[in-house]
Amino acid sequence: MAVLVRSEKASAAERLRAPPVAIFLWSRLLIWASAVFVWIWFEPRPGLPPEAKDLGYATEVWYRADAAWFVSIAEHGYAGNGSAAFYPLYPLSVGLVGRAFGGLYVTAGVVVSLAACLGAFVLLHRLALPRLGADGARRTVLYLALFPMALYLQAVYCESLYLLCCLGAFTLAERRRWLPAGSVTGLAMLTRVAGVALLPALAVMAWRSPERQRALASLAVAPLIWALYPLWLQLELHAPRAEFAAQAAWGRHLSYAGPLAGLWHGLQAAWAGIEQVATGDATRYWPHAAAAADPLRTASRNLEDFAFLAVFAWLGVLAWRRFGAPYGLFVLGSLAVPLSAPTSGYPLLSMPRFCLPLFPAFMALAAITVSPRRERTVLAASSLLLGAVIVEWVAGQWVS
Repeated sequence: MAVLVRSEKASAAERLRAPPVAIFLWSRLLIWASAVFVWIWFEPRPGLPPEAKDLGYATEVWYRADAAWFVSIAEHGYAGNGSAAFYPLYPLSVGLVGRAFGGLYVTAGVVVSLAACLGAFVLLHRLALPRLGADGARRTVLYLALFPMALYLQAVYCESLYLLCCLGAFTLAERRRWLPAGSVTGLAMLTRVAGVALLPALAVMAWRSPERQRALASLAVAPLIWALYPLWLQLELHAPRAEFAAQAAWGRHLSYAGPLAGLWHGLQAAWAGIEQVATGDATRYWPHAAAAADPLRTASRNLEDFAFLAVFAWLGVLAWRRFGAPYGLFVLGSLAVPLSAPTSGYPLLSMPRFCLPLFPAFMALAAITVSPRRERTVLAASSLLLGAVIVEWVAGQWVS
């Protein structure tokens, strides 16, 4: 019995020292501690919002911007106020955990995000291991953990849960468990509209499998699961297309030109940003920006968004060549979704955050940075940007 207990303790310790778990623990603690430090020492310090009763120093820093929508939906449900733009799986999960926590919905949101983040790190490591080896798999998880937008993996946002669903769908498809893969794809589509990018990627995998017909038929369950959301909107709000109307209210409009529309407007906005930054002329700015917007800030945001698009499009092509069409299709298809619905003023709005769940891009980056010098360069650049993003986030400014 004593030997068995020691063996169980040893195995638990080994799991904690496993690369994905260890990276999860120290990276989340580091980001959390940095955010609390910034909140305490930097001024002006944002105050605690009056509507959230469970907020203290430790949780307040993860309640920003769209987090208020997720918490409101978790606590009160959907209403005809634009909330339908936020897909239901994450707020439903937060609502269930929040009720179990006695109404502490912000804390519940952080717990759900952290749990999903840990699961995603473990799945990503397992997926990368046979393709990149132990060191490459470690780099993949490390690059994701320190990505400039990685703070969203523990904020009251749906990024962690969506990433977990995407990795789960790929993992199940790799094991040829097609019905569960289709079901998890449906859950991803109930988390973010970009989950539709999983369908062509998994369809290629199903087409190549020996049981082609059964695999393709099993994937058809994904849109059926997604259809539960507009059905519920019809029953509750009598508006089955409310999520699309809400997107329009937030400034996104689906273009008949598809992703070419976002690419064209993104190029225009980026070029206008280059002109403005180069000349220092604050009167020259992207003409579709809001009149009250800071022109220089608009220019820098549009340049940042286009830079992330360009880098991840390149990594998507690289993932296609290194790991196969499904992986590249997922990255490029995920980029095509926001490109097909550009916003006014900031055509590629939130593009850096949309890049966060594109795990094949991090695998591709790990594949081309095998030397210690390249790894250190990537980590240094990413950590520097992550630090800047943490300051912006804690100060209450818009991040991605």
